[in-house]
Amino acid sequence: MNPRRTLSIIFSIILSCTIFLPAALASEWNQSTKVTFSQPVEIPHKVLPAGTYWFVLASSQSDREMVRIFNADRTKLCATLLTAPTIRTQATSGVEFKFAERRRQIPEALLDWYYPGLRTGHEFLYPAKSEKRLMRDAKRDVVASPMNAGSSFAVPGA
Repeated sequence: MNPRRTLSIIFSIILSCTIFLPAALASEWNQSTKVTFSQPVEIPHKVLPAGTYWFVLASSQSDREMVRIFNADRTKLCATLLTAPTIRTQATSGVEFKFAERRRQIPEALLDWYYPGLRTGHEFLYPAKSEKRLMRDAKRDVVASPMNAGSSFAVPGA
């Protein structure tokens, strides 16, 4: 193989990496996750109706514990929530949510959200009065399964 062809191949590989790598890391940086809940879900200060939502971390380095929840087409901000870091024992390939199970008439409360492949997640911070009530409820971990080839996930029974 001649040196000119070798340089051309190397240059093409480097160019490909610089074009496609930032796009691949973008969703991991903001942990952008599209999720569909089949039932209403409680979050701090609000109940999300059954439907599809985007969970996204704030863009700045200083706000890594600020989670924004958008509607399905990302045209409406449904909530901006402060979270605390939390750690799970093992990373999974799917999105993992932890819920507080409730009586039938009350929506399950979303406690934690973990992005695929990471052990560190986000614990949603509820007011003290709600926190005491949630501590008594049974907990349930749900690993959401991908709905398609993208980063969209369905949460069964939630």
